[in-house]
Amino acid sequence: MAKRFTLVEAQSLIPEVESLLRQALDAKGGYQDAEQVIHRFSEHVMMMGGVMVDRERALESRARRDEAASRLRDRIEAVLETGCLVKDLEIGLVDFPTLFRGVEVYLCWKLGESGITFWHGVDEGFRGRKPIDQDFLDHHQGDRPQ
Repeated sequence: MAKRFTLVEAQSLIPEVESLLRQALDAKGGYQDAEQVIHRFSEHVMMMGGVMVDRERALESRARRDEAASRLRDRIEAVLETGCLVKDLEIGLVDFPTLFRGVEVYLCWKLGESGITFWHGVDEGFRGRKPIDQDFLDHHQGDRPQ
């Protein structure tokens, strides 16, 4: 069963989640840069038949790509281990499951926002975001103590 958060619990995770997302985006950028170098290298080999190949540079690029992929995976897994869901890494969109009037919904946060101020139904997505109001605050809940 997925973890469900109160607004306070989710809000307390924002600094950690934000740091992990920024690290993941940095790793993704490193991966894409290395992938471009590998792609250009492959095109060069195909056009020139392998003449004057800088094998060491190609191996370094592959190692950088693989290391960036590993860091990216690790950071995304770390975010997921908190119990929240990464909905869109590119824009840093994260949802925190919660219950509102007994129905599962998501507290919604986007990288760059100062805090969690929106929620939406599980089928509504980012476009269905609604401001957190007093009714929501009064009727949402996280996991019950066991």
